Amino acid sequence: MSTPAVPSVLFICVHNAGRSQMAAAFLTRLGGNRVQVRSAGSAPAETVNPAVVEALAEVGIDISAEAPKVLTVEAVQASDVVITMGCGDACPYFPGKTYLDWTLEDPAGQGVDAVRPIRDEIEERVRGLLADLGVQPRT
Repeated sequence: MSTPAVPSVLFICVHNAGRSQMAAAFLTRLGGNRVQVRSAGSAPAETVNPAVVEALAEVGIDISAEAPKVLTVEAVQASDVVITMGCGDACPYFPGKTYLDWTLEDPAGQGVDAVRPIRDEIEERVRGLLADLGVQPRT
């Protein structure tokens, strides 16, 4: 009996310090080992946005050890679904991949009060993505 392949999702934003980090954290939490999760940036920052770390900590997700990662062609090729968040033409395109563009406010330079609504919208979108992938979210 063969097991179906685990879908792989790559979240990309410019700095990989905010939106893509939050999306990857929610997908990791809600999808568990039933989804492979990657995130990267077209021009990665030095560190993850502290307001993003704080906003996720408020909902029980610790990303304090995460670091922005550079976007590679290999990461895109290894992913089934590529979700961009404001990286424009910097994202490489490969036929056969599913590409989605999530228009979200950029949390860069904003405090935790401004990041919370972005965090909540990302969680909702990740839940919708799981439904599209046929993966039941963990509770």
